[in-house]
Amino acid sequence: MDSDVADAGAAHGAALPAGGIAIVVGSSGGIGSALLARLSAQPRFNSVLGLGRRGSPPLDLTDEASIAEAACQIQALGADVRLIVDASGILHAEGLSPEKSWRDLDAVQLAKAFAVNAIGPALLMKHFLPLLPRQGRSVFATLSARVGSIADNRLGGWYGYRASKAALNQLVRTAAIELGRRQPAALCVALHPGTVATSLSSPFVKAGLDVQTPEQAAGRLLDVIDRLPPGSSGGFFDHRGDPVPW
Repeated sequence: MDSDVADAGAAHGAALPAGGIAIVVGSSGGIGSALLARLSAQPRFNSVLGLGRRGSPPLDLTDEASIAEAACQIQALGADVRLIVDASGILHAEGLSPEKSWRDLDAVQLAKAFAVNAIGPALLMKHFLPLLPRQGRSVFATLSARVGSIADNRLGGWYGYRASKAALNQLVRTAAIELGRRQPAALCVALHPGTVATSLSSPFVKAGLDVQTPEQAAGRLLDVIDRLPPGSSGGFFDHRGDPVPW
C-alpha cells in the first residue's frame, strides 16, 4: 500500500486488526485473482483463502449447499475472519447478453443474472456474515456496479444486469442493518470497481473510458476498504472511495 493511502486510511478509516483470515470469493476471475495475489503478498493476514467452483473447498454461488459447506470448513479453522471480498458477477455468457431494449427481455436470462449477481451474494451473506468476529473491525465487501444505481441510470438498457445489481445493493443495505446489531464494528458494503480489463467488461469497453488493469483495480478496492470510516456499513462506494447514489 502507498504511504499516502496508508496515511489517509489512518486518518479516515480504521485498519483491520493484524492476523486472522482474508477470503476472496470468485478468486479465479480477473479482479478476484488480482485481489487474492495482492492480499497473499501482505503480511497482515495469517491466511488468505481463494474460493470458487474449482477451489478447495468448492463454492458455487448457485448452490447454497456448497456455500454452507465452505462456511462450515472455514469456521472449523478457529481463526477470526477479518475480510471477505465477493468478486463474483456475470454480465454476459453463452445465451446471456445485456439487453438493448425491452424487446430483448427473457425470463431465463433474467433469472440467471439474478442467480449470480443477487441471490448468490445474498446466500453468501447468510452463511459468511456470521463468521465475522463480534469484536474488532471486519469487512464484508461485494462487487456491485455503477449501472446498478437507479439515480444514475440515464442511458437505459442492460435490464437484467442493472436490476440484479440494484437488488444486490438493497440486500447489502438490509444485511448491514442486521449485522450492526450483532457486530457493531463490522462493515458490509457494496463496491464499484470501475471499468477493468477483464473478460466481463472487455466486449463493452469504449474509447475514452478509464480502463484499469485487474491489479490496479485490486489495489484501489483494498485501499477503499482500508479507508472506510465507521458508520459506512450498508454503503455503496466506487473505486475512489466516493459514495455512489442509489
